[in-house]
Amino acid sequence: MPIDFCPGYTGSPFKTLARNYPGADVYPSADFRTEWGPIFHRGRLNGTARVLVIGQDPAQSEAVVRRILVGNAGKRVQGFLHKVGIRKRYVIINTYIYSVFGQQAGNAHIGDAQIAAYRNLWIAGVLDKSPIEAVVAFGGLARKAWEAWLDSPAAVGRPALHFEALPHPTSPTAGGASDAQAAAATATMLAKYNAAIGRIRGVLTATDAIASPLYGNAFTDDDLPDIPMMDLPPGTPAWMSTEEEWAKRVGDTAAIKRRTIQIAVPPAVPL
Repeated sequence: MPIDFCPGYTGSPFKTLARNYPGADVYPSADFRTEWGPIFHRGRLNGTARVLVIGQDPAQSEAVVRRILVGNAGKRVQGFLHKVGIRKRYVIINTYIYSVFGQQAGNAHIGDAQIAAYRNLWIAGVLDKSPIEAVVAFGGLARKAWEAWLDSPAAVGRPALHFEALPHPTSPTAGGASDAQAAAATATMLAKYNAAIGRIRGVLTATDAIASPLYGNAFTDDDLPDIPMMDLPPGTPAWMSTEEEWAKRVGDTAAIKRRTIQIAVPPAVPL
């Protein structure tokens, strides 16, 4: 049975951007896990995308798969797109191409000119290539990334796009929130998501699927669709698209934990 896969960075300008990316001279290794390499995007780079999603930074699952938003947050973003009526026609980029190391590192570098300049090349490439009609930023850093783009010379003269700034999908459980606090924060977040979905549906002139029902007060299994295999490099195990937490950082010290990602094949996968 044929399996779809992401063809990679074959077209312009993405082939050039994937070859000429900033390293530790721009992303200081004290604040970013540059040793795991850059992770650039997920989704369509072929000119069909209608929605641009901006995330924050890649996590451990992304370091393995080499595509962004493929774990817990990725499945939640996928569900959001399903509710908009989009299954394929999207492209996702991150605020940072390297994983942030340390709680404050992301905030510390959001104004760095060289980081923004490279990110803006990606945004320009997506907007030049695809008929984007809506932009969604998940998280405060993603919102600031889009605002930095709007303030850049490359954005001058371009048509205005519908923009939604929303909480990051995993934010309700951040900071050691209790179960009750996380549940309340999730319900509030999903209400914001539902309102944004309605507005985005109103501006899209083309979708590629029937929109899924809106959220309730908590995530359900139906809200967490698999990551499409067409988004992932050829040969990616199918279970990496279905499971939320198959990779984690482990170690007794911060240095060891930074160097070590533990991958576990789910028990349901036959051996």
